Amino acid sequence: MTNTTDAFTARLRELGAEGEVVEFSAEVPTAAAAAEELGCAVGAIANSLVFTADGEPLLVVASGAHRVDTRGLERSLGIRKIRRASPEFVLEATGQPVGGVGPVGHPQPIRTVVDEALGAHPTVWAGAGSKHAMFPTSFAELLRITGGSASAVAQS
Repeated sequence: MTNTTDAFTARLRELGAEGEVVEFSAEVPTAAAAAEELGCAVGAIANSLVFTADGEPLLVVASGAHRVDTRGLERSLGIRKIRRASPEFVLEATGQPVGGVGPVGHPQPIRTVVDEALGAHPTVWAGAGSKHAMFPTSFAELLRITGGSASAVAQS
């Protein structure tokens, strides 16, 4: 395991998460690449996407089968403006690179929304802090370990 993966695994253990981090020989920076590598549905990939929400970080853990409806989230969360964050903002907010952001393990807590569509999959796979690693979890566990709220996040 790499130092990044070791640190992420330690954070999962602190949170009482059950899944074991899986490392890949090649990067899996997209939901499609991860699903192909894991042999699962794209919808079972939990993409951790960072946005700026009125200037503050917002983590949206979205099904890989969805595009995030930022306007819908603005309305449902009472936020004036949500925009995709720059890679630099993502790294500063999470300590993790774009394409490998995990739902936990950030320097400071980040407001988090978890796509309710992930609940349709008994196992979902989330990033583990690098472009080479993921871990299996469940919708309920994602909500618990992130402290996030469940919401519909997809465009209709």
